Amino acid sequence: MKNGCKEFGHYPVLHREIVEFLSRDQGRLRMVDGTLGCGGHSSLILKENQQAELLGIDRDGDALERAAKALDFASDRIHLFRGNFSELTEYMTELEWSSVDAILLDLGISSPQIDDAERGFSLRLNGPLDMRMDQRNPVSASRILNYESEEELGRIFRDYGEVRQWRKLAWRTVQQRELKAFDTTAGFAEFCESVLGRARPGKLPTPTLCFQALRIAVNDELGELERGLEAALEALASGGRLAVISFHSLEDRIVKNFFRNLEQDCVCPPKCPVCICGGNRARLKILTKKPVTASRSELTENSRSGSAKLRVAEKI
Repeated sequence: MKNGCKEFGHYPVLHREIVEFLSRDQGRLRMVDGTLGCGGHSSLILKENQQAELLGIDRDGDALERAAKALDFASDRIHLFRGNFSELTEYMTELEWSSVDAILLDLGISSPQIDDAERGFSLRLNGPLDMRMDQRNPVSASRILNYESEEELGRIFRDYGEVRQWRKLAWRTVQQRELKAFDTTAGFAEFCESVLGRARPGKLPTPTLCFQALRIAVNDELGELERGLEAALEALASGGRLAVISFHSLEDRIVKNFFRNLEQDCVCPPKCPVCICGGNRARLKILTKKPVTASRSELTENSRSGSAKLRVAEKI
């Protein structure tokens, strides 16, 4: 889970590291923040570098409104778009930008989203089973639970939540919805515990991974990430940097593999006697051999930063 605005009590997660990696030099800097949120990271960079110019993207209309207010001090240097970060090259075309120097993707949900019961992201606060980051999206969490097949529900719980008893959960979901439709977060959380049991003390609450699975499915988060990484690679200028903050293993694995594959000069199988990959050339240089995590002081300030992992690469 990523951070929200300072008014919600915290600076954005790994903010010092992001400024260090993405605003390392003074001078003209064109930057894309593909998951703008409240604009916390971008605000710091725009203040650090008076010549920085921002293309900010978010599919949450409420987040864009908050960001516009937070970034008003640099209103002549920001360009905000509502949409998916995988479409960043389209927004660059509108601005007549041929390339950019830095791209940030801060994945996951923000504090304002999870702390708003009406958005349906929280298993602690009762609200409608929504979970849409873009409320123009016709597919909500309740729609998936109430209408998808048992097979598809099983795939969602298995692949996106890594729920161990995914078959049982999918089967019971289909049975339960025949009696009463799923419509509230509290109702679904209670159902998950009734099927899977309560978590032991010190462990994540049982519904946590079930909620994660639904949220990823509603927002196509992994597909958007894969498309967004490809778009970011094409958008970066030589020497430009891509920073990605992820919050669970599924996202981090996609980022790690993407970076590793593009760091290799040759992608032939190890035992292949001659090169058959056409002389593949590395396109990225990885700057974080291991993911960067929150410092002790940051964890003290913000416990929600505990699961954050930052990976950064530079385009060759």
